[in-house]
Amino acid sequence: MEAAETIACPYCGQHFELVIDTATPHQRFTTDCEVCCRPLEVTVECEIGEILSLDIAAG
Repeated sequence: MEAAETIACPYCGQHFELVIDTATPHQRFTTDCEVCCRPLEVTVECEIGEILSLDIAAG
């Protein structure tokens, strides 16, 4: 099951939606900002269908 969260890019400050597959309880991955294309380090803690914590850092 997926859940969406609106995040702010630490580089450009723009907001965009990030979709997370909540089937995996602990996740860490890199994605690019949809606006400025710079890398973001994402750390997520989930339960099925719910995002418990989400941390975004400059990659």
